[in-house]
Amino acid sequence: MSLRWKHWAPGMLVLAGLLGQVQAAEYATKPEAEAMVRKGLNYLKANGRDKTYAEIDKRDGQFVDRDLYLVVYGMDGVVRAHGANPRMIGKNLMELKDVDGKSFIRERVALAQKKAPFWQDYKFTNPVTGKIEPKSMYCVPDDDLILCGGIYLK
Repeated sequence: MSLRWKHWAPGMLVLAGLLGQVQAAEYATKPEAEAMVRKGLNYLKANGRDKTYAEIDKRDGQFVDRDLYLVVYGMDGVVRAHGANPRMIGKNLMELKDVDGKSFIRERVALAQKKAPFWQDYKFTNPVTGKIEPKSMYCVPDDDLILCGGIYLK
C-alpha cells in the first residue's frame, strides 16, 4: 500500500498545484487591473468619451474580465461609465461610504487631484460572489476623469 502511495503522491501534488492555479485564475490580479486601466485609457484617447463609456458599460465587453471591470468617474464624483452596475451611471457617489464608513469616492477624487496613478483600498460588493469583500482599486486621473479598475482581495 505504501508503494502505491509513493507512486501517486507526486501526481497528487501536481494536481493540487494545478487546482490552486485554476482557483487563482478565477480572480483578477493587480497587474491585470493595471493593464486593463491602461487599455481603457488607450481606448479613450483613440475613440473619445462617448464610445469609451459605451464600451465600458458592456457587461460582456472587452473591459470586463471575471471580477475585474472598469469604472469612470468625473472629478465631481459622478459615475460616467460602469462595467458592473449600469444603475450607477450618472449618479453622484461623492458621499458613498463602504461598510466601515470610509468615504472612498471622496478619497478617490482627492487622490486623483494629485494627477498621479494610485491604488486605493476599501470594501465593496463583488459582482461575481454578491458578497462585500475587501477591494483594491487602481485609478489613473486623465483630465477631469478618473479611470479605475479593481481587484477583490482574497
